[in-house]
Amino acid sequence: MAFGHSDGTVGARRDRLPGGISLKILVAGGFGVGKTTMVGSVSEIRPLRTEERLSEVGRPLDDLAGVEAKDTTTVAMDFGRIDLRPGLALYLFGTPGQDRFWFVWDELARGALGAVVLADTRRLADCFPSVDFFEQRGIPFVIAVNCFEGTPVFAVADVRAALDLDPQVPVVLCDARRREDSRDVLVRLVEHAADRSRTR
Repeated sequence: MAFGHSDGTVGARRDRLPGGISLKILVAGGFGVGKTTMVGSVSEIRPLRTEERLSEVGRPLDDLAGVEAKDTTTVAMDFGRIDLRPGLALYLFGTPGQDRFWFVWDELARGALGAVVLADTRRLADCFPSVDFFEQRGIPFVIAVNCFEGTPVFAVADVRAALDLDPQVPVVLCDARRREDSRDVLVRLVEHAADRSRTR
């Protein structure tokens, strides 16, 4: 199975653990979309979080429309780990969502197999920068629509059309709080990356 480099090339290097393979996955998306929640819901280790309280200084920079109750933000990354099956471990890196922390993304993307781009249909445009980032670098990704309580649920085809996605990019609905949903998203990403590797 191949993985995408941040320079857009594809390699065959795999990090080997004793008795297995480890793969690097990014969890990306806009501010307040549920990245920290997804990493925490699925991680089999205690997740590392770099959340800080939103400050008054930062409030003018952070668009809280639709997430007015949010009072913390990721300032570096989240980190978790899950064994998809014996011998196959995924290391999850949740990216910061605000523009001012984007300098972290290139380093986090180096050597990644692929990415989950979380989307919130109330703020769908917020995932455009993530989609552009992974498209430009040739890194496989899936769109995972985080279905928040009380928000309208849109058909996958409608989300795909709104984001103007390549037909091969998977779009799935999920609840990032549910371990099973988050695991299913990760499985779909690994399958998608494997399919892309075979067709290159």
